[in-house]
Amino acid sequence: MTNNSLRKVPVLTVNQWLPGWDKINFDADEHRAKPEKHFYLFSLPARELRSLSGIVRRVAKDAAPRTEDLGIQRQHDPERSEEITRFVEYGFPWSTLSEAKRRSDEFHDLRKPGWLPTAVVLNVLPKGSERNGTMIDEDDLATIVEVDGQHKLQLPYESWKAGWAPSTLPPFEVIDGQHRLWAFEDASQLENFELPVVAFVGLDISWQAYLFWTINIKPKRINASLAFDLYPLLRNEDWLDRAEGHAIYRETRAQELTEIMWSYPQSPWYDRINMLGENQNRWVTQSAWIKSLTASFIRSWDRRTGSTGGLYGGRSKKEGDVLGWSRAQQAAFLIFAWSKFKASVNDTDAEWAQDLRDASKAALAKSLRNEDLKAGDDLAFYGAHSLICTDQGVRGFLHIVNDIFYRRASHLKLNRWIPDERSSPNPVTSLEVSLASLATQEFTGLITDLTQSLASFDWRTSSTPGLDDDTRRKKLVFRGGSGYKELRAQLLEHLAASTGVIAETAKGLIGKS
Repeated sequence: MTNNSLRKVPVLTVNQWLPGWDKINFDADEHRAKPEKHFYLFSLPARELRSLSGIVRRVAKDAAPRTEDLGIQRQHDPERSEEITRFVEYGFPWSTLSEAKRRSDEFHDLRKPGWLPTAVVLNVLPKGSERNGTMIDEDDLATIVEVDGQHKLQLPYESWKAGWAPSTLPPFEVIDGQHRLWAFEDASQLENFELPVVAFVGLDISWQAYLFWTINIKPKRINASLAFDLYPLLRNEDWLDRAEGHAIYRETRAQELTEIMWSYPQSPWYDRINMLGENQNRWVTQSAWIKSLTASFIRSWDRRTGSTGGLYGGRSKKEGDVLGWSRAQQAAFLIFAWSKFKASVNDTDAEWAQDLRDASKAALAKSLRNEDLKAGDDLAFYGAHSLICTDQGVRGFLHIVNDIFYRRASHLKLNRWIPDERSSPNPVTSLEVSLASLATQEFTGLITDLTQSLASFDWRTSSTPGLDDDTRRKKLVFRGGSGYKELRAQLLEHLAASTGVIAETAKGLIGKS
């Protein structure tokens, strides 16, 4: 409804719709509701546009569940926005100079106009829009109205003032251009600098992810892997899987996580992954780690069978949408879980662990080279006869942790853990920050309980010296390709025999892939 007292901005209506597009399979249940047949062009002062846009950083303690927060980009690189701020002032290459050089008269000849002619792409939230269980307030709505036969954008105030903020949700959510907007956060000297805008109205979140992909990835402007952190929904888009193949996310992300597990000094698997597939290297190969991660954490949910999916992959509509963790968060969770498991094994005095510590010592000279182990290594975890450091053991542990947390994700509110303010899109530099942040999350208590329960399982291999024939035969079932399934089944049965949430969840997983 037109309100004559509210600020209005002229807009240009762009009709882009072909008759054949009406035959596209639109599906609101898949976040692909049929969009409007046109979008709009306009310009606004950048600082005003920034205040209207949904890219405000939130802190973890106040964060709402993010299972539906898929339309707004998560990862922000402050350095990139700061360089844009400098670029706007005096262009390139002045923006890349050090602060001392920028202050020096010697480099004034490098100053140039800092044009930003590329449009910010955003979605205008219509009345009734909801994000994270919060509905946009009607007093905060921005609407397209018709005045004297011309379309205009009606904003939720008579005139904009610095400090304006919505009472609930901002009326715009940014699809592409968040770093440009962030550059104007505190830049009062750029008060009147305007940005061009392409605005869709009520565009469903899957179409937003699709737009981001076609704008940024198809022209190869940014690393494809980064896009999966900015728009986690892309990890489970069927159109992307069919067009690009599953490797576009799953195998690529699995390789990245494997490399972090191998290269991060505090990882239990630091320098203990056979990255080159060398015959003389006894550690599990990089290829096997990648296959184990794609079969567990980065597995897609299968609509046909209703099977358990991957915590970092897709999720069923019943259980909630894709988990929005970044690479750094994903890696931190894996390192934390393995570290807790290593500590639980170190602490256990279970018969199997004591046997490995004694039996492995006797066989150490024959089965291992001295450089394979380091001072203080627990042979129950790293020893030559421990199932934990075999292909089957790695996959078994990853399967169990993934499946338990996948089933408990909604209850545990895993999406409340969001990237720290100090995080950047670089997973390596953000890992320490993510690990510190993870340690404060309540759901880590379940990791501790789970790894303690797993430490009481008999992790000896069939080659362990001194095993009786009956135990050896039982251990032989873990060998070969069928060993993955058998180990997962036995681990679930072991957990089901315990008590509490872990036992209850394990019972529900028995017999399901």
